Amino acid sequence: MLRQFASFISFILLIASIQSYAQEKNTNVTAEEKVMIIEKISKLLNENYVFPEIAAQIEKDLKKKLEDGSFDEVSNKKEFAEVLTKEVQSISKDKHMRVRVRPPQPLSPTTKPNPVAEFYEFRTSMQQENFGFTRVEKLEDNVGLLEITGFPPLQMSKEYADLAMKFLQHSDALIIDLRRNGGGSPDLIQYICSYLFEKPTHINSIYNRVENRTEDFITFEKVDGKKLSDVPVFVVTSKHTFSGGEEFAYNIQTQKRGLLIGETTGGGANPGGTFPVDEDILIFVPTGRAINPITKTNWEGTGVKPDIQIDSAIALDTAITYAREAAKKHRLVKDKAVYKLIDEIGANMDLAERLFSENNLVKADELVQTTLEKGLNGNLLGEESINLLGYEYLGREKFLAAIAIFKFNTKLYPESANVFDSLGEAYMKSGNKDQAVLNYKKSLSLNPQNSNAVEMLKKLEMN
Repeated sequence: MLRQFASFISFILLIASIQSYAQEKNTNVTAEEKVMIIEKISKLLNENYVFPEIAAQIEKDLKKKLEDGSFDEVSNKKEFAEVLTKEVQSISKDKHMRVRVRPPQPLSPTTKPNPVAEFYEFRTSMQQENFGFTRVEKLEDNVGLLEITGFPPLQMSKEYADLAMKFLQHSDALIIDLRRNGGGSPDLIQYICSYLFEKPTHINSIYNRVENRTEDFITFEKVDGKKLSDVPVFVVTSKHTFSGGEEFAYNIQTQKRGLLIGETTGGGANPGGTFPVDEDILIFVPTGRAINPITKTNWEGTGVKPDIQIDSAIALDTAITYAREAAKKHRLVKDKAVYKLIDEIGANMDLAERLFSENNLVKADELVQTTLEKGLNGNLLGEESINLLGYEYLGREKFLAAIAIFKFNTKLYPESANVFDSLGEAYMKSGNKDQAVLNYKKSLSLNPQNSNAVEMLKKLEMN
């Protein structure tokens, strides 16, 4: 738990340092402080950077430049941080590796660094951005559009992820806009990807040098919503798509789950944490590297190349055009399968009705159950539609078929007062007073405000 909290604070500090760069302090830096800062940065890299041999090269380079006087003209920490970032990236080619001046805390600018305050400020900013879910829309031809600008940790953002996916759950195609996505936590990426894959799928791994272990990220078998595993997916990218945003796009591309449209992404694949160098300066050290299970590599330094390369300014419009055509095709295939299932259900129910009329009750009841289960598994039937089907048979005075349908519904939804009320009505109309009373009482126990059940029980007691 402590390790997770520390990683979370590192994530906060990274985002805060990027977002607040314009407000960084401009503190003077002395020659002695330069020596100390380079010593500390070298130590942190040697102990934590995922590629130790490169860390050694960086240390050698920084100390040589310090000795040669390359940093003599640098007078403040902000400028020194910028110069150091350029130097370390020139050797590592690692775009995650950054040296920053710590941004001031808005609520207490004169106090020392406070992780709790930083957590509060980060959470407040995430709330204002709906935890990264900044745009959720339904477009023409039933195309769903979701813009995600960041991936906060799943623990704080899951509710928003589920709400967004619930809004989009009946889409016939899905566009995920990552053009402004700067990255974030792999567990939220894993969770959103889980909505797009039916079965558990190994989408990414991260090797951590400090812990010397590799963590596999596999999509979840279940999510708190309806999966869109058969829906066509289009991911929109830009050169500003970075880190976790790139991972999401790479996951979709390498698993052949969707089409990428836009610009080649930023090229940062090595996750890590933020470390304090002194009271004013921070460094983000990549302590791990992503390992894709398909390519066995990642997008570090190269970015993710889209399937359709196009200027990001028009990439969304292009994606919409592709998505609308895909949605039409998807809907045709879906409707064909649904109507085939509808015909099958109709034929089976006709057969069950005949079996009931022949007094072959056991076989008829079994056929009703298996038929309705097919409708459930095909996402065609639910509590309301099953009840409506029961009333269709009840209206034609096919009491045995109606009772079998309503009984199936009570097994599925044992907490629903309505389904027991319907079963009670079917028994009452079939002349089975005892069972009618029993089911009306059950309905009333589930919903004491059910005035229909009260009225029917009075009527049954009078007869």
